[in-house]
Amino acid sequence: MKSLLKYKGIHPGIVIERELEKRSLKKRPFALSIGESAQVINNITNGKRKIPVALALKIEKELQLEEGSIVILQSYYDIKLEKEKMKETPKLSVLRRSLFWDTDIDQIDWNRQHKAVIKRVFERGNDDEKNETIRFYGKRKVDTALKSATSQPMKLHKKS
Repeated sequence: MKSLLKYKGIHPGIVIERELEKRSLKKRPFALSIGESAQVINNITNGKRKIPVALALKIEKELQLEEGSIVILQSYYDIKLEKEKMKETPKLSVLRRSLFWDTDIDQIDWNRQHKAVIKRVFERGNDDEKNETIRFYGKRKVDTALKSATSQPMKLHKKS
């Protein structure tokens, strides 16, 4: 179980795929051995499908994994997805979309790209936008981002 916890937050299908490769097992024969269709196993290993408890138990038994490990990985993955949905964003009613003209504002990862966002707002934003940025990130994080020197251009998520 402890060895599988390093995969916390990764779709359990990826772990199953690795286990199958490690054991030189093909997906189709494996699927048949547990009474499932190859398509179901393929969708799971491609991360396109959740793993129900009953199927997880069959997979664990066949691969001789600790009982419950796949279910736990599925739960961690589900938690990760829910957290991503709940991510806090600055008040977008305050930030003008035109400030992020080169990007889809709904796709910005506000935490990972905080330096680029802060610099953009403080270079081109109005006082309300600057105040919202300070409220969202905190004065210390804003000051640190503004002081950090970067030679690269600001990188935000490009529009598709």
